[in-house]
Amino acid sequence: MGTVWAGGLAGVAVLLLVYLAHKTRRVHQQGFEVLEQLRAIRLESDHLFSQLQSLGQLERLLALPQGLPPLRGWAGSPDFLLQLARHALSARPEVVVECSCGASTVVLARCLQMNGAGHVYSLEHDAFYADQTRRLLDERGLGDWATVLHAPLLPDPAWPSPWYDRAVFPAQMQSIDLLVVDGPPNAVGPLARYPALSALASRLGERFHLFLDDADRPQEREVVERWQQELPGLSLQRPRAEKGLAVLSRA
Repeated sequence: MGTVWAGGLAGVAVLLLVYLAHKTRRVHQQGFEVLEQLRAIRLESDHLFSQLQSLGQLERLLALPQGLPPLRGWAGSPDFLLQLARHALSARPEVVVECSCGASTVVLARCLQMNGAGHVYSLEHDAFYADQTRRLLDERGLGDWATVLHAPLLPDPAWPSPWYDRAVFPAQMQSIDLLVVDGPPNAVGPLARYPALSALASRLGERFHLFLDDADRPQEREVVERWQQELPGLSLQRPRAEKGLAVLSRA
């Protein structure tokens, strides 16, 4: 009887040890999950603080009485726009072309106004957003510094995706010093931003800078590789930015 009792106790002890081991593993797992959540919260708060810093610097740099339009969602991130503004104010481009309009159009037009020279030509496939951006410019007294061109997306056998209608490009859009590529959206097709360089090659200045937003996405990385292969001699920099930024230039 004592042997049976001892065996029963041993079995209970084994079950208890298994249970305790399971609970210990579960506590450790929960602790690991909590630590991961805390790390994610910390990274997100650091990220948000960085964007707020960039926004504050951008607003002070531009000193627009009416302020900037909203800079989240589809709009360029504050850190991207800050890099763009600093370049425009230091390099003083005469002809600026951007693919897709919005907050970046306001920023660039304000920089050229502060420089006292230059003009922005903004390509936009959506008529509503084109009108909205024109209104943003006019409200800030920047209408004379930027032209928003409604350029529908058209298919071209030379490219994997449709691109802006080149028939609307004005004759003055020549010798481009600064090209900003933030459209078309990737939803229109594969490598949607790839056509920009070849479509505008004949209009690029001898020296130019190209800013590509969202440059950390796989398709944009492929676009950059193709551009470098097709136009040898381009230098590439990747300044830190929320959505990735590639700056290509020809000196």
